[in-house]
Amino acid sequence: MSSRGIAVALATWFYTGYSPVAPGTVASLGAWVIAWALVHRAGLPSWTFAVVALAMVPLAVWCAEQASAEFGLDDPSRVVIDEVVGLWVAVGAAAGGSWPQWITALVLFRVFDIAKPLGLRRLEELPGGRGIVADDLGAGACAMIGTLLVRWAGF
Repeated sequence: MSSRGIAVALATWFYTGYSPVAPGTVASLGAWVIAWALVHRAGLPSWTFAVVALAMVPLAVWCAEQASAEFGLDDPSRVVIDEVVGLWVAVGAAAGGSWPQWITALVLFRVFDIAKPLGLRRLEELPGGRGIVADDLGAGACAMIGTLLVRWAGF
């Protein structure tokens, strides 16, 4: 497989981005399940996912750029690695066993990612893969803050 083929596989998060319905939500759910399983089955602390997400940013930007060139679009809906890093930032704030916090992280991330309030839409204006990934990182950060508030409230 060529480097562009690998980039497309990662950018589409192993082809979940090809979902005919809501590819960003499908990828977010897949990333959520992976995080939940690794926290609850392998014992990883949830904050690990925020760290991994931030470490993945350069790779996500590169993959998004390669896939955009492959598809001939500026921000193709099939590119969903940005949803993965954004969701993992959000779940980084969830306590291990708290369903309300995990669900809050997922729901808030999708709301912020879709609605793009608080100037998040402007992040899309960054060139290339940076613009594709930045707004989702921003949505993940907003969802993380919301999840921390839920956690602080004792849920």
